[in-house]
Amino acid sequence: MKMRNIYALFFLSLFSLTLLGCGATDTREGAGEYVDDTVITTKVKAAIFNTSSLKVAEINVETFKGVVQLSGFVNSAADIDTAIRVAREVTGVTSVKNAMRVK
Repeated sequence: MKMRNIYALFFLSLFSLTLLGCGATDTREGAGEYVDDTVITTKVKAAIFNTSSLKVAEINVETFKGVVQLSGFVNSAADIDTAIRVAREVTGVTSVKNAMRVK
């Protein structure tokens, strides 16, 4: 009986440590947040692609904890404003950082 309790305690401890390893920190996303950010990135890219004045191949989209960063080169300042506006309209986006440059 004592041996069974030791094994149970060991596996409970191992399981607890495994769950702690999946947790998020300020600089690292948890597994669920990573999936959420991937979905947001895909939605932002699709929204930019569906905007005829923007060239999606020249705009890079990265997301971390709901914050979207847009980078790359565009044809005009108006394109920058359009891309930022389109990204902000996507559900799940908390803020947008601009690192785009005019060619």
